[in-house]
Amino acid sequence: MKKLPIAIQTFAQIRDGQHIYIDKTEQLHRMVDSGKAHFLSRPRRFGKSLLLDTLKELFEGNQTLFQGLYIDDRWDWSTQYPVIKFDFADGAVRTIEQLENRIFTLLEFNQRRLGVEYDTRFDLPGCFADLIFQTYQKYGQKVVVLIDEYDKPILDQIDHAEKAAEVREALKNLYSVMKGQDAYIHFVFMTGVTKFSKVSLFSGINQIEDITLDKRYATICGYTEQNLKTEFSEHLQGVDWSKLKEWYNGYNFCGEAVYNPYDILLFISKDYSYRNYWFETGSPSFLLKLFKQKQYFLPSLEDIEVGEDSLDSFDVERIDPITLLFQAGYLTIDQISVTDFDEQVYRLKIPNREVRSALNTHFIQAYSEVDSASMQWRKELHQLLKNADLAKLEQQITRLFASIPWRNFTGNDLPNSEGYYASVLYAFFASLNGTIIPEDISHHGQADMTVILGNNIYVIEFKRDTSTDYQKQNPNPALEQIQQREYAKKYQGNGQQVFEVGMVFNTYERNLVQMDWVRV
Repeated sequence: MKKLPIAIQTFAQIRDGQHIYIDKTEQLHRMVDSGKAHFLSRPRRFGKSLLLDTLKELFEGNQTLFQGLYIDDRWDWSTQYPVIKFDFADGAVRTIEQLENRIFTLLEFNQRRLGVEYDTRFDLPGCFADLIFQTYQKYGQKVVVLIDEYDKPILDQIDHAEKAAEVREALKNLYSVMKGQDAYIHFVFMTGVTKFSKVSLFSGINQIEDITLDKRYATICGYTEQNLKTEFSEHLQGVDWSKLKEWYNGYNFCGEAVYNPYDILLFISKDYSYRNYWFETGSPSFLLKLFKQKQYFLPSLEDIEVGEDSLDSFDVERIDPITLLFQAGYLTIDQISVTDFDEQVYRLKIPNREVRSALNTHFIQAYSEVDSASMQWRKELHQLLKNADLAKLEQQITRLFASIPWRNFTGNDLPNSEGYYASVLYAFFASLNGTIIPEDISHHGQADMTVILGNNIYVIEFKRDTSTDYQKQNPNPALEQIQQREYAKKYQGNGQQVFEVGMVFNTYERNLVQMDWVRV
């Protein structure tokens, strides 16, 4: 049985150490043949660094590592290329001085590895340009440039727009060198988590081709289900495939959906335990802060349609939280359609159970400040919804909002926004592994939210009251709207219990002040 390649990002170590390797060389061969410069964006822990290292070994002509792989008899091994490789993944860059030191260290590393010397009288972009030229001169062969995690220094400062912009401009000056040195460059490949707009970062690179959403390269990173059933067959004997798929599959880049490699490797090594392996490797703290600042209505995450520009790129001065969620891997492509104007529209979704549960747990903390007790709240809400105990559910929701430390919202009017209360409940409900349908459309309008858990269906309408002395109303205006517009009618007669639930929240009380329901 071959070994699992856990925490290994070097191609030679995987091949020499008899670890499992999923052959990606067919896509690499196609990419190298199709153009001179390429860019790939993928979420963290998806195998970008291994892909880059595989290209390095390929261009350096280390044929023995590729024996038995697709590219073995399709590559010209008689020609080797010198490779300059930059990797910005290590550590965090907090200042422009730290970035300059990092670039200098990378230049020095490549200089020693290649046995060349560049002119240190130049500035850093000039040193990079001279490194390319001197390498070309020494080897008599054009240079391959590989840049891993090109955007990491910018993301380190993403919650400080001015500093992030300063870092971006410094990197733009560095990368623009490749345009002037084009005559000495054979191939360029850059990877990162995010894609910044061409005018802000990529304008200095000649005709770089973005393969992020190219169907031909949809599986260039990640594991397909076929990969798991063949190369990992011995390790996954007896696995519940439907459950594994529900938890870890679902990342779609305009082709076949893939699993996150990190999840699969940890799932096997941790005795087939289902946990949030990928999510636990990084906290989306900036994303959460951004969502709070923009008072984002969380139920909208269930029904997102965007144009290609929204997925393609962003700038630090104008960050769209949906763009960042997609590029970071918290949202993925569900469907693609074409408008009457021949423009592509992407319908997005949360990829799988791991991301849904973990992301909404973080939203619970961000929107309600409920932390250590969140798991207990979720367990109790799940049981009450499963048992259709609405009287206790009302009490539990009231206690939940009463427990929120409102002093933490000083200077923040988030609790006064229209969708705040629905957003908090959405985050809790969506973390329960039920079905959530926000803005559930019927023939007379749309209910604010439908929750389906077990054999129970809850059609819910929210109302916000701003009075300083709320008096319960009869009838409940939220429940009355559900009944008048027959929101629940489409669910009746299917053998499940259907409940109409009207909730009224008061911004002065900062709590649920009236909840009424009817089983229909």
